[in-house]
Amino acid sequence: MQFGLAGMATLSWPGLLKLRAENAAKPKGERKSIIMVWLPGGQSHIDTYDPKPDASSEYRGPFKTISTKVPGTHFTDLLPMNAKIADKFTVLRSMHQTAGGHPAGTMQMFSGDADTRDKPKPRLPDWMSVAHYLRAKEGGRTNPLPNYIGVPAASPEYSSPAYLGDAYAPFAVSGDPSRPGFQVPNIGLDDEAENRRLSERIALRRSLDKMERAFDREGELGALDEFESQAATLLTNPNTRDAFDLEKEEAAVRDRYGRNRWGQQLLLARRLVEAGVEIVTSSLSGPLCGRVNNWDDHAVNQHQFEALRFRMPTYDRAVSALIEDIYARGLDKKVLVVVTGEFGRTPKISFDRSTGPGDASGPTGTLQPGRDHWPRAFTNIWAGGGIQTGGVIGASDKRGEDVVERPCNASDFLATIYHHLGIDYAKVAIKDLNGRPTHIVENGRPIAELIA
Repeated sequence: MQFGLAGMATLSWPGLLKLRAENAAKPKGERKSIIMVWLPGGQSHIDTYDPKPDASSEYRGPFKTISTKVPGTHFTDLLPMNAKIADKFTVLRSMHQTAGGHPAGTMQMFSGDADTRDKPKPRLPDWMSVAHYLRAKEGGRTNPLPNYIGVPAASPEYSSPAYLGDAYAPFAVSGDPSRPGFQVPNIGLDDEAENRRLSERIALRRSLDKMERAFDREGELGALDEFESQAATLLTNPNTRDAFDLEKEEAAVRDRYGRNRWGQQLLLARRLVEAGVEIVTSSLSGPLCGRVNNWDDHAVNQHQFEALRFRMPTYDRAVSALIEDIYARGLDKKVLVVVTGEFGRTPKISFDRSTGPGDASGPTGTLQPGRDHWPRAFTNIWAGGGIQTGGVIGASDKRGEDVVERPCNASDFLATIYHHLGIDYAKVAIKDLNGRPTHIVENGRPIAELIA
């Protein structure tokens, strides 16, 4: 964000805000929110939410199965806290898509792009940017906070606003929110002198604008007043600073999420939707994953099962706390929580030699187990959003290789999200750079079992 006291004379941040709004009718009804917890690289479905205890040892892995609060539903013993609140979310065991690479797989899940080739950048805008764009068109928003925030953004190398433009990219929160004194730059100036100087610069800018208005045939300078006010509000409104301030949470709450990066990311995500932000993504990546900083558990990267033992207690605690809080704080009708990656991992365990030592990986040359990319069947979980929880949708076969019951694809995934946000996925089309209307969902329908 290129905005501060010294840069008030430029149009960088106000200019972006200008692009985010168009004249349209005010939104009707209460707006819904979504938190997408993204697992880049793909979580192993067999080792977590879709165990196969009766499969042979070359498939099932070393983890035992445990009962959950939902009779007849079992997870692996890596998820004891999830198991205790399984009545508060729904497990979808029949997700599939057709791309085996990280770029193409992510693009399918984020935008519905059916191309299975790994492209250097997305061709279509992701659903987060689309929802952000459509909300801006509706107008009438009074919340000083950005409407789309990444804590941090989900796979920014494979997601993009594409032809919508960078104005609809997320407000990205970088850094580790678990560190003492964590702050988000350029949010909420709390120094009265700085606020006064900022107000003076705004007044100066507006007086300079008056000299140009006679030449402003399109009325754009007049319209800028609104967007400059939004930019200034982001800096001066105390609510913006408070929403990002984790110190306002009780110590016990912070402990419940986990005093680590993932736990505090998800706590921050919950604070943001409570403050009125509608689209929040949080990528669970970095050192807490193991040596390669993601869920891409090839044997050459890290020991599949040691990596899961390393990361899953942190994941289990953080995700469980978020889901519990959504219900405990009365957000479960408004806020939908989705936890997913771009695909699962191969049901059959492979072995290869480590390419380097580190957390969850042996010294270079060590023979270790791994699981590779698997888009044919994988699992994600859904909570809140007014959905019926405490069940399982669909099924994979006895080895977890293919969907055998209630198949759901990436377009269905997107249609379900848009439906929750109140966006007419079947009718909405956005013009691309060539002026050609492009539907935001092709050949998909909301997953009926996930609709209130």
